[in-house]
Amino acid sequence: IKTKPQDDPVYRFLDKKRAQGKPYYVYMTAGANKFLRIYYGRVKEYLATLPES
Repeated sequence: IKTKPQDDPVYRFLDKKRAQGKPYYVYMTAGANKFLRIYYGRVKEYLATLPES
């Protein structure tokens, strides 16, 4: 949050929740969940591209 990466979807999500007046732990937990969903999707997509052996 200190470096303000404007092009990052997780940061934009956190910023939107903070602007809505959500408590710190609420928007940080929601941001962590969003990050993990994106990460899991990318890992799953990568693993699907690996050849089976």
